[in-house]
Amino acid sequence: MSAETIEKINSLTEDVVVEVSHLTKDYGKGRGIFDISFKIPKGKVFGYCGTNGAGKTTTLRHLMGFLKPDKGYCKVNGLDPRKHGEELKPHIGYLPGEIAFPPLDSGTAFLTSQAEMMGLKDMSKAERIIASLQLDPTAGLARMSKGMKQKTAIVAAFMHSPDIYFLDEPTTGLDPLMRETFIEFLEEEKARGVTVLMSNHMFDELDETCDYVGFIKDGHLVDIVDMEDIRHRPFREFEIGFREAKEFQVAFTHAPCEVLRRDEDTLSIALRVDGKSAGQVINELKNYELRHVSEIKYTLERYFLEQVGGTTNGSN
Repeated sequence: MSAETIEKINSLTEDVVVEVSHLTKDYGKGRGIFDISFKIPKGKVFGYCGTNGAGKTTTLRHLMGFLKPDKGYCKVNGLDPRKHGEELKPHIGYLPGEIAFPPLDSGTAFLTSQAEMMGLKDMSKAERIIASLQLDPTAGLARMSKGMKQKTAIVAAFMHSPDIYFLDEPTTGLDPLMRETFIEFLEEEKARGVTVLMSNHMFDELDETCDYVGFIKDGHLVDIVDMEDIRHRPFREFEIGFREAKEFQVAFTHAPCEVLRRDEDTLSIALRVDGKSAGQVINELKNYELRHVSEIKYTLERYFLEQVGGTTNGSN
């Protein structure tokens, strides 16, 4: 699955908005990013997932033109972000992982200065996002909590309706309700046809929003998965709980399915069924007294644990 996706991504020649080619930044002692290559086509959301210190932020900073690579290159809209930063700025909404505001009195002053820099005169979108995030932008920047700072930075990234978003752990510091609100913003922008690179260690958020997810580990891009392969697998898995031990013992011994697990203590069976055989397996279920039947959803987190391994707690 992943090899085909990587080949598909890297063979793109048209409608490529973001291109990263053999990008390397070596900080020494195994730290940095090494030979990173991927492309993001127009209108797609590319999730970037990895452990703390894996290199996510370093990659995004190169795309913003903040860092000079040791080897390789990156392009945004076909341009070198270090040489064409001013030209690209109006097209990009950037949400940094570490938010550091300039020495201004309030969130309102910061957002006003950002709007002036972008030549933005209509603040109606900013006001809508502020209301949805329940943000008081008149608060002093120095007194803002982490969540308030994150909300203010989200407004600044989204308010000028850019074509491209570089989002570094965008929901850090947000409570669950505000996370959902942010996902709604992102879905709205995706419907508008924007292109997004989003680092995130929250598997459920990547599951909901991404077209592709790349996994970075110790500075190396180890896998790229097409989320269509996660969401639309050719088979389904179920867990079935039985009331009677004798039925549990004989169930599905000849059915066209794969028994993944039999648990005698709980009298439950986990099955894998392909689409063509699902009807036959369901018919067999009618022969038994069951406690429950539940589908085992295949998720990005499960794919990660099976194919990549490790943990993604933290951000970089």
